[in-house]
Amino acid sequence: MFDNDFIALFPEIFLVNATICLLIYGVIFQPTFSNNFNQNIDSNKENTFNHSSFIINNIAWLGILSIFFTIVLLLNQPLMNYNSCYNNLILDKFTYFFKLGLCFSTGCIILMCLQYFQTKIFNVFEVIVLILMSTCSMLFLISAYDLITMYLAIELQSLCFYILAASFRKSEFSTEAGLKYFVLGAFSSGILLFGCSLIYGFTGNTNFEELAKIFTSTNTLNSEALFFSTNSESSFLNGAIQNLSDSHFLDNSNRSLFFTSGVLMGIIFIAVGFLFKISAVPFHMWAPDVYEGSPTYVTAFFSIVPKIALFAAMLRIFIYTFYDPAWQQLFIFCSIASMILGAFAALAQNKIKRLLAYSSIGHSGYLLIGLACGTIEGIQSLLIGLFVYVLMTISVFAIVLTLKTSKKNFQYISDLEGLAKTNPILALTLSLTMFSYAGIPPLAGFCSKFYLFFAALGSGIYLLAFIGIITSVISCFYYIRIVKIMYFDIPKKWIAYEPMDQEKSILLGIIFFFYLFFFIPFTFIFNCTSNGFKFMFIKAET
Repeated sequence: MFDNDFIALFPEIFLVNATICLLIYGVIFQPTFSNNFNQNIDSNKENTFNHSSFIINNIAWLGILSIFFTIVLLLNQPLMNYNSCYNNLILDKFTYFFKLGLCFSTGCIILMCLQYFQTKIFNVFEVIVLILMSTCSMLFLISAYDLITMYLAIELQSLCFYILAASFRKSEFSTEAGLKYFVLGAFSSGILLFGCSLIYGFTGNTNFEELAKIFTSTNTLNSEALFFSTNSESSFLNGAIQNLSDSHFLDNSNRSLFFTSGVLMGIIFIAVGFLFKISAVPFHMWAPDVYEGSPTYVTAFFSIVPKIALFAAMLRIFIYTFYDPAWQQLFIFCSIASMILGAFAALAQNKIKRLLAYSSIGHSGYLLIGLACGTIEGIQSLLIGLFVYVLMTISVFAIVLTLKTSKKNFQYISDLEGLAKTNPILALTLSLTMFSYAGIPPLAGFCSKFYLFFAALGSGIYLLAFIGIITSVISCFYYIRIVKIMYFDIPKKWIAYEPMDQEKSILLGIIFFFYLFFFIPFTFIFNCTSNGFKFMFIKAET
């Protein structure tokens, strides 16, 4: 048993050990930075900084190499559909796809931040270590099969995030962002833990499989009979409620368990904890300030990677484990509120990171459409939408990190004036990315939104589809306004941005080609999401 557990967790074990080795390497070879913050400039300062840049560059490339080998280990995983660590972690195709996407996103973040790391005079190698360590925790979160395991993985991830938000110690805005994130994050973690304790108190179980048996009132988890025998317009909630009423697994005295206020509040508290983590309205208050105050590469990391792990955990918990209409109504409300606030609040933003923060809030609302539907089509649309959102956000943050001068970084939207004349290729890339964000056909953003709205209509939730279309039209204003500024506004002072480094150029070229011709491999992506989601309901071997 131990041998199989070791094989199943070998990618995570490898990444944890590689991260610890990088930490030791950085501590041993990184020079002291007391001279860097000294007012008196001495002759050793330049040599110290050059040596520091060399060490940071090595650690960054070794981190990318560690992510690459983790992906290779995942691709060659001999065990599939296996429960490990006494049923606390699970390995199936559902976790397999999400882990690959998570590692790919983390590698892209580190790759596009290489130049940024080398030009900043502060201890940055710890940041790379924290990014890798939080990635390890998110890999465990995706595989979590127990409420306790899930909570521990989220807390390890959150502790790394608090430090990352405040990593630029010379900036008071970064310190403020870290403090706000810590206070509000601790509050949301308490809510999440309280919800887990309520579920355990009323059911006596924390394992997802046991909870699924209780909530569906069946002795076995037969996914095909329960989920795939229904037509495309049936929801998981209707099937689960019907199964509950017809089952003989519980007697009449115990059926009231599922309608008690304790279980209901437990589910709602867990949902609120996750909604805070994905910055959905009305639990979004931390996102704009944290995104703006954190260093740009941290903002990029927060916008992309955690959402992959959190939505994977939410699918596992709310679709596989809990079948209660309460969470569906909550997700519908938060989806509508997120889309509306994200669309209208972004209209008044002048800073690019705050605009992207509200854009992230709006896209969380769009992704919640798929979760709120509770159908096979809804979950498939969520996976496709999440995949497209990750690609678009990597692209836009790669451009934001590129637009900098020797004196300052790109901060205000007005700094884009005249970019079409000074760098036409970069302006074209950013324009098409904004069009994809807005949902202009035939780009990838249109395909993902179309499928999300189609899933809402198929589930009978017409209000979600209607509000989604309206807010998409409204969001076109601030996305296309960026295009207008680049091509038609004349700057008062021309800004000569530094040339893009080779790593970001290659990354942008690949992603740009993909979401420009997204409709070509759409059938393949559709089949991948369908297979990955279906395997979540097949009972794993212990």
